[in-house]
Amino acid sequence: MMSEANTPPLPDSHATDTELSVLEALWRFGESTIRALTDELYPGGGAARYATVQKLLERLEAKGFVGRRRAGRVGLFRATVDRGALIRGRLQATADRLCGGALSPLLTQLVEAADARALSADDIASLRSLVDRLSDSEEAP
Repeated sequence: MMSEANTPPLPDSHATDTELSVLEALWRFGESTIRALTDELYPGGGAARYATVQKLLERLEAKGFVGRRRAGRVGLFRATVDRGALIRGRLQATADRLCGGALSPLLTQLVEAADARALSADDIASLRSLVDRLSDSEEAP
């Protein structure tokens, strides 16, 4: 997976839920063939499922989310967008649409919704650490 510093700008287009499942697999594998992705996403799938994954990869490549290289006769695909960058982009787009660009209402709703499922001690510690870092950066000259 790419580091944040090496992550190219997030493509302007949106990835569908089905395309996200392909990206999830690529983030896990790092690099993969169409066959391996088909086996992962559609166990026991035949030629139609292979064609589906091939089409999804073509769309993701056209959108700038996936890159391809040749290794002999085989095409190897990899995600060109970092998971964190994609999450940030989608959350900002959601905040823009629903909250006039403000992140606070969106974050509040996410945390309150998670509270219903009981945030773990690690989740709470991560949130506190984030708030502390943000507070420290505001106090810096």
